[in-house]
Amino acid sequence: MTAPTPAVRDLALALGPAGLPAYLYDLDALRAHAAGVRAALPDGVELYYAAKANPEPRLLTALSPYCDGFEVASGGELAHVAGAVPGRPLAFGGPGKTPDELRAALRAPVHRVHAESLHELRVLAALTEGAGPGRPVGVLLRFNLPLDAEASRGSALAMGGAPSPFGIDPADADEAVRLVTRAPGLALKGVHAHLASGLDAPALLSVAESVVTWAETLTARHRVPLHEVNAGGGMTVDYARPAGRFDWTGYGHGLARLLAGRPGLRLRVEPGRALTAYCGWYATEVLDVKRSGGEDFAVVRGGTHHLRTPATKGHDQPCTVLPVDTWTEPWPRPAARTGRVTLTGQLCTPKDVLARRAPAPGLRAGDRVLFGMAGAYAWNISHHDFLMHPRPRFHFLTGGRTDGRPAPGPTIPGAGP
Repeated sequence: MTAPTPAVRDLALALGPAGLPAYLYDLDALRAHAAGVRAALPDGVELYYAAKANPEPRLLTALSPYCDGFEVASGGELAHVAGAVPGRPLAFGGPGKTPDELRAALRAPVHRVHAESLHELRVLAALTEGAGPGRPVGVLLRFNLPLDAEASRGSALAMGGAPSPFGIDPADADEAVRLVTRAPGLALKGVHAHLASGLDAPALLSVAESVVTWAETLTARHRVPLHEVNAGGGMTVDYARPAGRFDWTGYGHGLARLLAGRPGLRLRVEPGRALTAYCGWYATEVLDVKRSGGEDFAVVRGGTHHLRTPATKGHDQPCTVLPVDTWTEPWPRPAARTGRVTLTGQLCTPKDVLARRAPAPGLRAGDRVLFGMAGAYAWNISHHDFLMHPRPRFHFLTGGRTDGRPAPGPTIPGAGP
């Protein structure tokens, strides 16, 4: 189980059935966590938040004082983040950038463009040709570099080291450098390499060192300066051990050692999930408890169409049961017979499972369940309209106050207020 903050627990119990399911974000907890991460990183290391993890404007605003900038991966994210935190530096990454998206990035202006292919570099060069005097567009070349065996074994999701749509093949590195350095409107700033996700601090430090060394060799060969290396994100978030956090202090010490003796080099990291996962909870209500094949199952309001991560990653979402003693319905109240219950949603698919055999002795219909670590890759990547169930509400807790809003999108009949 994972323990919710007192404010989250109180709000989950206060919400009536018509107000559930709901996402509850503790912005004070988010700020405290982000401040700790920022303090752990040494001078010379920039912290960017990967907005794809959770682009909620209130979260972006809360993170802004602790981040040097934000990474966006589409024209939509670019417009959204620029509107939510105006004036903050933006890095534009992701494969398949369209010419219109690149034009929008040039107008923004984006602080850095992470170029994913030779074609993208040629498009950028053409779009900036003849633009007149002014500061050239800063480019980081994203490469699909090899991933060492240790990091590959510990990775939850490998992004590099194998044939991939992400990044430029190292075999094309020299041509990529030539394309940038020959384009008057572009300025080569360095190298970007996000190779894997779900790594612990020692593994990520090993990856960062290998990327820096490779980038130094490349730029030295072309006699161009290396200003920046972006080592990406990928800090582990362990849903099976919610209390086990990434070692930001050890990671920061390791990055400081990596920078020692490299004057003028700036490192950048781009965590997403590791910043916001812990500040969010998905609160819901048990609708039914039944027995099948000798096991107890509980059906809750909502499901994986709101909280997709347990289905896509195949894990059990950590949860806390909040008993509700009041029962006013005229029919009997179903309850679990054993101490472990599989929690499912309302969808007509056997994949709609939020947690398998979770410890929940005495779980009853009407009880509340809080699914923790729901602050990243949750609502924003879920298939919201499947079966057209009501959408959740969103509540943001800060300074002892809370305010809420409905989820964006079409109104679904039967949705709560």
